[in-house]
Amino acid sequence: MTTLGHPAPNDVMTQLRIDTPLTQSLPEQIANQLSARIVSGAYAPGQRIMEQAVAAEFEVSRGPVREALRLLEKEGLVIILARRGAQVTNPTIEEVNEIFDIRAMLNGLRDRLIAESPQRDALLPLIEEDIRRLVQAAELPGNGDEYIETVTRLNRLLTQAAGNRRLQTILGSLAVQTVRYTRLGLSSADRRRQSVRHWQGLLQAIRDGDGDAAERIARQRVIDSRDAAVDLLRAQQAAAA
Repeated sequence: MTTLGHPAPNDVMTQLRIDTPLTQSLPEQIANQLSARIVSGAYAPGQRIMEQAVAAEFEVSRGPVREALRLLEKEGLVIILARRGAQVTNPTIEEVNEIFDIRAMLNGLRDRLIAESPQRDALLPLIEEDIRRLVQAAELPGNGDEYIETVTRLNRLLTQAAGNRRLQTILGSLAVQTVRYTRLGLSSADRRRQSVRHWQGLLQAIRDGDGDAAERIARQRVIDSRDAAVDLLRAQQAAAA
């Protein structure tokens, strides 16, 4: 039987879920594992997820699997089609642009709130530590998994620190929907170095209490990630044509 215990602390999908409960229901545990596969590319866009096969793998009935897939549908990772079951979402480039544009605006609001908060000084050491890790991870070979994990943790920290529960919920959902494409957009060392510069600029804006600069930098960071991901998506589509 596949283990359904809690994922490791550095698991990207765990980090994306704001206020993850200490105990999760069986459907939530299954959803976590399936979502991690979608994010990693083990389940490709457009691929069907067969209820019966998942139930057999986890040695459960189809009921919890069906509930897990509904959770993933709410997060925008799968679509459930009549008589066809669940299928991994495959957004158009236009849809990817739209989701990232919304996230850019809300990240800007979040980081402005933090920069203008009287409590920002208490947050600075935590941000500084994660940015030091980003600088190191940006130069590591490979596709940037450690960088993505650190960015995810840092974004989660900032989202929680903003102190706006509705903003937390919306940004948490958008992060889950875009993490596949964020990973794609940060797959090159050059893009990771560009991203580090944005994070270093944000750190300075928070130190200075400069909400305007924090908002501008946050938006640009997300837009750059969007543009890089879209460029790679277009290249993949052209290669497949």
